[in-house]
Amino acid sequence: MNDTTDPRFTVLGGRPGKIVAVHLSYGSRADQRGRRPAAPSYFFKPSSSLAASGSEIVRPAGTELLAFEGEIALVIGEPARWVTPDAAWSRVASVTAANDFGLYDLRANDKGSNVRSKGGDGYTPLGPALIDAREVDPAALRLRTWVNGDLVQDDSTAGLIFSLAQIVADLSQHFTLETGDVILTGTPAGSSVVVPGDVVEVQVDAGALSTGRLRTTVTQGARSFDAAIGSLPAVDDTQRAEAWGSAEAAAAAATRTGDVTATGEKPADQPVPVASPVLVTDAAPPAPALSPALRDKLSRVPVAALSGQLRKRGLNDVTIDGVHPLTPGSRFVGTARTLRFVPHREDLFASHGGGQNAQKRAFDAVGEGEVIVIEARGETGSGTLGDILAIRAHARGAAAIVTDGGVRDAEAVAAVGIPVFTAGAHPAVLGRRHVPWETDVAVGCGGTTVEPGDVLVGDGDGVIVIPPGIAEEVVDAALAQEAEDAWIAAQVASGHPIEGLFPMNAEWRARYESEVGK
Repeated sequence: MNDTTDPRFTVLGGRPGKIVAVHLSYGSRADQRGRRPAAPSYFFKPSSSLAASGSEIVRPAGTELLAFEGEIALVIGEPARWVTPDAAWSRVASVTAANDFGLYDLRANDKGSNVRSKGGDGYTPLGPALIDAREVDPAALRLRTWVNGDLVQDDSTAGLIFSLAQIVADLSQHFTLETGDVILTGTPAGSSVVVPGDVVEVQVDAGALSTGRLRTTVTQGARSFDAAIGSLPAVDDTQRAEAWGSAEAAAAAATRTGDVTATGEKPADQPVPVASPVLVTDAAPPAPALSPALRDKLSRVPVAALSGQLRKRGLNDVTIDGVHPLTPGSRFVGTARTLRFVPHREDLFASHGGGQNAQKRAFDAVGEGEVIVIEARGETGSGTLGDILAIRAHARGAAAIVTDGGVRDAEAVAAVGIPVFTAGAHPAVLGRRHVPWETDVAVGCGGTTVEPGDVLVGDGDGVIVIPPGIAEEVVDAALAQEAEDAWIAAQVASGHPIEGLFPMNAEWRARYESEVGK
């Protein structure tokens, strides 16, 4: 594929020689950051980072802080070298919308160069249309950004610290701006973090002229970075505050997810972990164990009946004890997807608690009809999930969440609509008692072992675990027993004494089999 047909470069008509981006240029952004530069500063982005409108951007596995930055992009029309600010705008051919995505998890690794944090494939969407620079006032361009339809950035070039012409002139002092080069002119206040599933749109307007909306969808990547090759992602409170836009926004985000971003230390005192903030397991997701027919049969049998049948087969330690539904009347059937927490330790939480940690990976990976089973060692002194994670599981079609730990924001979690069985509610965040450690391994939850792929059924009596290999046998026997018990109940209700009927003696058994056609 040549440059003229590559969809990444369609709006430009070809691959640009270079992309230059401004670090900080809007007064609103500078005020938000608490620093106002005396002169513009820059970094380069590779042309391979360009993407067209409608494309996807992948957040790598093991990362947390992918942030958007709606920007105005300038496309150079004529070479510019040592041009004055008065002449600089004449070298600009067109204006378009851009999104200068950045992965804050890699900022410390880059030490200001932004090579990895902003150079990834798809990190510079551009388009969808160009506006002729000759037809606009460069001091009166409007920039807007939406996330999932909500307006989050709205500013104009009147709010720039450095005018667009000054930026072009300044760059031309240092190297030749060539035809087709792109300049990203900085972002206003409102830049923040986006997560898989979010849709970001950027639009530039000049009076009646418009670029249209540049649309990008965030997706979750499956591949993580290799420590044997290079440095790994890591975040601290400083990076979280910068990515979210403020320390308050970062703290609010942590509260919603049940994560921890603050330890009481000043941000500058917090180290950037040298190890990966997550432990990525190679374990394969459990295979589906339930056919629609088997799932339907299990949904018609109470947990108590299943417990009786498992007991007959020598399985007594198969109940998840001490958990109760947040919403009375909740019931579920599904296969296990597991998450394990280990006891809190400060150094381990520093290395495993941030980023796309095991907790977040579990909720991002759970599939339709699966149950997230959380090993929290019966420790209810902090939450093991909150409403955002419950929403994520619900959106992915999970059947339920079971934890022998606490739930934060319990009322909000209950309102999500997904069955949640928990040992209790607690307002504290995850890092008070737990470190998210690994997923898709055998876990101990509520006194029993749960393996990925085990069949779980929950109702008002509790949650029971059924080995998948005998699920069909157990549920068929339970259904037969339920029919028998219903017949016995009808006899008792009509006035018959229990003796000889429950359990049935030979006489009653013969009568039952005669009436039900066995």
